[in-house]
Amino acid sequence: MTIEVNGKTLETDEEGYLTNLNEWTPEVGTKMASDEGCELTNNHWEVINFLREYYDEYQIAPAVRVLTKAIGKKLGADKGNSKYLYELFPYGPAKQACKYAGLPKPTGCV
Repeated sequence: MTIEVNGKTLETDEEGYLTNLNEWTPEVGTKMASDEGCELTNNHWEVINFLREYYDEYQIAPAVRVLTKAIGKKLGADKGNSKYLYELFPYGPAKQACKYAGLPKPTGCV
């Protein structure tokens, strides 16, 4: 499968995750979200950028429990809870946000 962004065709797996993480740009994340009917807000980008930093540090995409806890530590309890994250990413905060962030599917996600 592929996604086209700014005239460039990028390879994705069967679930829409980028196969080459180095090809990600914010425009790619915006296009992926748009294709799923989601318009990214500053709150979405806060989580997406957090995930990218987390991945750079640990070389793994966090599962939803780890993500929720880590976001709470960094962004505060009002954002570090499942309810808030599911409002932003209804198809699963870790799974959907990682896709938009150009990261691999988190381990433990089905």
